[in-house]
Amino acid sequence: MVGARVVVLGRQGSGKGTQASRLSAVYGVPHVSTGDAFRAAVKAGTELGRTAQGYMDRGELVPDEVVVGVIREHLFGPEAPNGFILDGFPRTVSQAEALAEMAGTRGVDVVIDLEVGNEEVVRRISGRRVCSDCGATYNLDDNLPDEPSRCDLCGGALVQRDDDTEEAVRRRLELYESMTAPLINWYRERGSLVSLDATGTPDEVTNRIVAAINAKLGT
Repeated sequence: MVGARVVVLGRQGSGKGTQASRLSAVYGVPHVSTGDAFRAAVKAGTELGRTAQGYMDRGELVPDEVVVGVIREHLFGPEAPNGFILDGFPRTVSQAEALAEMAGTRGVDVVIDLEVGNEEVVRRISGRRVCSDCGATYNLDDNLPDEPSRCDLCGGALVQRDDDTEEAVRRRLELYESMTAPLINWYRERGSLVSLDATGTPDEVTNRIVAAINAKLGT
């Protein structure tokens, strides 16, 4: 069976990563996060990683040529996965055009747009803390570890990433509106976009997304 090819869009903090991981389990295809791919490249000290790090530290979007290079290697290399749940890419129309070229004649099956307001995004992201050792994610509002400053999984110190501060988040939202929002219309015009309410419990949001994907796939 050919695996589902799904793109998950939405503002930072809309729950793309959480929902993409859940969809990966539902459809048996890998969750491909460009954020994780960037951080892996940074940790490895590659040229692409160093370039991406500078933009992320300033709370700015990484340029298209860098993003496309990372995705091409990660998703469409010699051992390409049998379908994917892709979040964090594309963010611009030119990136979508590059993805369409990389995806070939099949393209993607459905594009999910998770809708959430700006103030909710700021609240969610500025409260996020990440384990400095294993990368596990927590939130000060609704997902605290047993010991406030330590990871439940490995005991590592919890930190706030530079791009998770309120100032950086608001800057990223401004960039989203000016550079990424036109992507929604691009996909809508091509009939592949489904916009969904991203508020509510994770289970409620997952159920909405799965119903939308299955309708597109005809299953």
